[in-house]
Amino acid sequence: QAQLVESGGGLVQPGGSLRLSCKAPRMITSVFNPNQFGWYRQAPGKERDLVASIITNSNTNYADSVKGRFTISRDNARKTVYLQMNNLEPEDTAVYYCNAFTATKQPKYNWGQGTQVIVSS
Repeated sequence: QAQLVESGGGLVQPGGSLRLSCKAPRMITSVFNPNQFGWYRQAPGKERDLVASIITNSNTNYADSVKGRFTISRDNARKTVYLQMNNLEPEDTAVYYCNAFTATKQPKYNWGQGTQVIVSS
């Protein structure tokens, strides 16, 4: 069983919204809570890119391409990281993954299966 399990993807029209979830069912709270987490995405034929990261709910960062449209948050009690995606564009179509990362921005855990987001009319 993967350390991190992504869900919430789907097919949505341009301008629509989705909320992705990343759960860590096997991770104990004392490990989950200090971790920095990121949402990444990989479009067909492209590299996997970091689009949003979170240390705490008041300490977040976003790629320019999603700033103002995506919001990352975490619920430590539920060991879950969320990505609220609004005003989706066709360019947001990708498989979305989450992971924790080290101080040098290296992913900590094996990648999960991700969740597919397709933005199309």
